[in-house]
Amino acid sequence: MLSFKSEIKFNSRRSPVVGTEGMVATSQPLAVAAGLEILRQGGNAADAAVATAAALNVTEPTSTGIGGDCFALYYEASSGKIAALNGSGRAPATLNLEKVKADGIEGELPLFHAHTITVPGAAAGWCDLIEKHGSLEMSQMLAPAIKLAEEGFPVAPVTAYFWGRGVDRQLSIGLNGQELTLDGRAPKAGEIFSNPGLARTFKVLAEGGKQAFYEGEIAEAIASLVQASGGVMTEEDLAAHTNIWETPISTSYQGMRLWECPPNGQGLAALLALNIIEGVDLSGMAPLSVERLHLEIEAMRLAFADTRWFVADPESNPAPLEELLSKEYAKERGKLLDPSKATVDQQRGAPMASSDTVYLTVVDGEGNACSFINSNYMGFGTGMVPKGWGFTMQNRGHGFSLDPDHPNALAPNKRPYHTIIPAMITHDDTGELFASFGVMGGFMQPQGHMQVALALSQDGLDPQAALDMPRFCITDGSAGGNVALEEGIPVETMATLSQMGHKVVPTSGQERAVFGRGQVILRDRESGVLWGGSDPRADGLAMSL
Repeated sequence: MLSFKSEIKFNSRRSPVVGTEGMVATSQPLAVAAGLEILRQGGNAADAAVATAAALNVTEPTSTGIGGDCFALYYEASSGKIAALNGSGRAPATLNLEKVKADGIEGELPLFHAHTITVPGAAAGWCDLIEKHGSLEMSQMLAPAIKLAEEGFPVAPVTAYFWGRGVDRQLSIGLNGQELTLDGRAPKAGEIFSNPGLARTFKVLAEGGKQAFYEGEIAEAIASLVQASGGVMTEEDLAAHTNIWETPISTSYQGMRLWECPPNGQGLAALLALNIIEGVDLSGMAPLSVERLHLEIEAMRLAFADTRWFVADPESNPAPLEELLSKEYAKERGKLLDPSKATVDQQRGAPMASSDTVYLTVVDGEGNACSFINSNYMGFGTGMVPKGWGFTMQNRGHGFSLDPDHPNALAPNKRPYHTIIPAMITHDDTGELFASFGVMGGFMQPQGHMQVALALSQDGLDPQAALDMPRFCITDGSAGGNVALEEGIPVETMATLSQMGHKVVPTSGQERAVFGRGQVILRDRESGVLWGGSDPRADGLAMSL
């Protein structure tokens, strides 16, 4: 087998991909091929999205899996309407703060503990998306992924790197984690890896629908795994799972409208930051200038100060979304921006009520679009594998707070603060699709959404150029966190931002993973031409029919 020693430099150039009959963009070429195969069979954006997501489960288990959650935005071209799918699961019915404390856990849940496993919503999410918007049978959508899992696939370079990190961390300690290794080690770049257990899972789902995942052999294996690892999830918890179709939230910006899923996802942060930055004239500021980067970082600090408090399960702790997203509230928050220095101790506002992850995007030939994200949370999640089924269980419950007074406090049957968020942009005058996009990567996601949205709408960049642009990341998603600055931002700019009070962390090489990995498909409303871009920080690409 060939073995290359060249370090990934992130210095190549790509043109945007253009086409008219449909397009898929994601972080694995083989997953793109799966989505295109479904489009060629006459499937629409929903069908191709599920096929792509399933293939990503096979080819990039370092980031995603059917043992995790998903969220989606779906744009229906015939009506111009956008629907939001919340495919996130809940904590077990008997898991509460008292149980956690009795188990000797304080402060926060350990990263890979069984108590961080919430009911996985992805399987139901795929089925719900197809039931509402799809046109083909689930067996057709899962066929490409089943083939990849059974016959094996060559592991891509970036994926191989993070697979190795996963083996060193959770796969080495998680029950049955060795099922996703080659005799205890990670596959190398270009090495063939097959996953017959995951193929078996997909066949069960294809034949029996979501009920076959949440009841029966798979549910029994999940409950047995969690309980053997110290958790309390039961088969009844799994059987009770349901997803929700919701009304998305949005805000306008210079003739465009950015759409996000509502809480318990953190898309609210991107909208808050964009609202705040709208009060600043950016027209005379270069995208990577000190002045603009400083203001964007400060707007995100204010947004995180709000969302780390207000984003929680809306069934138990609804956020005052109308007030938070009002332009009046943004104007008041914007008064806290200091153009000369960093403010790392921003506090949440008080709106008054008046009464690691994969992302993919698909636009089909009819103009329907699906912005879709599916995640295990931290790489392989807990690293725990239901014996014989070929997927790891997520550790999404780590997002809960153990502070009983916090809106996001752990409680039975509650959904945690969620980092994964898909996005869309429409023309504000007509509601027509402008772009379907997303940037995966923990707390980077709303920051990436704001930066890419500004690159597309404010700066007029094509999708590939917008994704190539060096980024910043407030690394822990808090108002006062360190700011990672990507190689490509001038050193002089980094130094000045540091002098202004930002805790700057210059970042390069594989550590660029902190800046997320995005995908964009933009639609020209006059010609119908699709323009696609794929993040250079990943293994993927955009391709058109």
